[in-house]
Amino acid sequence: MFLIVLCVFFGLLLLGAPIAFVLGLTGISHLALMSFDYFSVIPQRMFAGINITSLTCIPFFIVAGELMNGGGVTRKLLDFVMEIVGCIRGGLAYCTIFTAALLSAILGSSNAVSSILCNVMIPDMEKTGYDKNFSGALIAASGMLGPIIPPSTTFIYYSVLTGCSVKMLFMAGIIPGILIALAYCVVVRMYIRKHDLPRVFDRISLRRLLRAFIQAIPALLVPVVIVGGVMAGIFTPTESGAVACFIALIAGLMYKSLSFREIPQMMLRAAKSSASIMFIIACGNIIGWSMAVDGIPAMIQNAILGLTSNYYVIIALMLVILIIVGCLMEATAAMLIFSTVFLGLATAIGMDTLHFGLVFCLMLVLALVTPPVGMTLFVTANVAGLEVRTISKAIVPFVAAAFLVIVLIAYVPDLALFLPRLFLGYGTV
Repeated sequence: MFLIVLCVFFGLLLLGAPIAFVLGLTGISHLALMSFDYFSVIPQRMFAGINITSLTCIPFFIVAGELMNGGGVTRKLLDFVMEIVGCIRGGLAYCTIFTAALLSAILGSSNAVSSILCNVMIPDMEKTGYDKNFSGALIAASGMLGPIIPPSTTFIYYSVLTGCSVKMLFMAGIIPGILIALAYCVVVRMYIRKHDLPRVFDRISLRRLLRAFIQAIPALLVPVVIVGGVMAGIFTPTESGAVACFIALIAGLMYKSLSFREIPQMMLRAAKSSASIMFIIACGNIIGWSMAVDGIPAMIQNAILGLTSNYYVIIALMLVILIIVGCLMEATAAMLIFSTVFLGLATAIGMDTLHFGLVFCLMLVLALVTPPVGMTLFVTANVAGLEVRTISKAIVPFVAAAFLVIVLIAYVPDLALFLPRLFLGYGTV
């Protein structure tokens, strides 16, 4: 029976069916093979999958991204970061990474970060002598920081599925996000040395830097308020999304670059994006429930533990499996299906649940830029006018760098747990 379900799943993928229909139809097929009596419960399971208060933050962050892009907030952040790194050879590339990190602390979405940067960075990088495929790969990889640096919609959704503290996940994601950004800088440095790319400025101008900083203050307040507010317990992640929208709106008005005529169109785009995400989650809940009813998570767990009980070997197996899953499946769908499977396995070998949650989310975030299903890779290629095949080759060094960081975090738990222990008292009685 399980083989039939797998055939349905991969058959639909090969046919190019939308991921929501792949998940939904696979789940329905699985339930049909067990009993048609389950069909009456399907609408309830779909509704239950999205009837979660924490998920309302996702539309808020999407709206915030639209307001920021239309309100000139992104441009001010770019100008400020450029004044800092522009005097370094290859300053545009470093600017892309650091700006992505700032945008990540506002938007929490890889697709939003990469699509915004494509529009503003690729033309400038082409003029300066960067290969367009490298530029696209850098932007797609930098978009990975969106679901890692808090507030992260990936962490929020994982928290909804497993009950793990979203505040702890947010705090645990800071160091991995910084390490991955630094790993990207190493890749960029190697590229710059090979191609001898120029500086944007000869030296730092304190006057220009001060002016850029003052102009960027409204934009910089957004991540400070969002992340600081959540960490301090002032507001929930959902409330932080609403605050992000408000501040982005005010910032756009202060910069006098936000047109009220464009807001309805922004809301429409945000509504479409939000609806598609929620529909994927609703359909994914069908297959997640069908697997739970059939006891598949326990079967997979027992099969792996039957091979070995070694802590380090099982972590390696999970990483390898998640790489394969990431190449074949969209990240949200993978989380729906595999979160309970691997959480049970991690618990069985004594792995800290917060540590596991972070590693699991990081691997699924990596899947956003791994072909053939890497969603952020497709978004970047589409916005930048690139072929997926060529950008896939160019992104390999960035994927390798990010993977090495994730492996380090997987085997050195203190890197993930240091900040939650220090600031939130994680693990203390």
